[in-house]
Amino acid sequence: MSPIAQRFEQVRQANRLALMPFLMAGDPDLETTADVLLALEGAGADMVELGMPYSDPLADGPVIQAAAARALAAGTTPGSVLEMLKSLKGRLSIPVILFTYSNPLLNVGMERFCEQAAESGAAGLVVPDLPLEEAERLSPVAEANGLDLVLLVAPTTPEERMTRIGRSSRGFTYLVSVTGVTGERAQMETRVEGLVQKLRQSSPVPVAVGFGISGAEQVRQVRNWGADGAIVGSALVKRMAAAPSGEIATEAARFCRELRAASD
Repeated sequence: MSPIAQRFEQVRQANRLALMPFLMAGDPDLETTADVLLALEGAGADMVELGMPYSDPLADGPVIQAAAARALAAGTTPGSVLEMLKSLKGRLSIPVILFTYSNPLLNVGMERFCEQAAESGAAGLVVPDLPLEEAERLSPVAEANGLDLVLLVAPTTPEERMTRIGRSSRGFTYLVSVTGVTGERAQMETRVEGLVQKLRQSSPVPVAVGFGISGAEQVRQVRNWGADGAIVGSALVKRMAAAPSGEIATEAARFCRELRAASD
């Protein structure tokens, strides 16, 4: 059983929702990212999705795009992100899922990237712009290195393809709650509840909902819909960006505790 699967099983036995914050590595610098990762674990995060900054992030809204731009301007590279993560071995125990795009991954090469990610201590990968057919090529490479390749399903995904994605995903299936890019939403689309149930019936792995979750109320809503996990990105990144430089990790932990209370 993979680290991600183990954590979901622990959460299931505790009868609660897995809380999965997202942050952009290198925003504002990698030292702060390391501090925030440790702070999030201390504040009750079950897993963390760690964005690797990229210059053309097609799936990301303005908040995450701005964070990626700041990280790139600070000189953050895929290699430096993995070195930072590797430095936390023995201190950070929750699974870290790397969020990257296909171009950086293919530039390095699927096998080499997976080897490097595994060496850093990562537990999984999310590659939002990788077509299912390519993902099916990458998945066994990732698995051979002890990584779960998490696949995404959108509200517009045809039912037959949704079933295929759910069966191919490892660790969990990532259900995108909105049509469009990442970002906070005042309300979540009600049809997501039906999609959660449909995916849970066809997918052998847990279902986590992301994109558009902005606070504790929506975390509760996702839990009530029967999802196994909630991913919160833009709302956390926005709070971190607004915090004074010496209080970013503290602010991230404060928000994480609010979300954790709603997931229990």
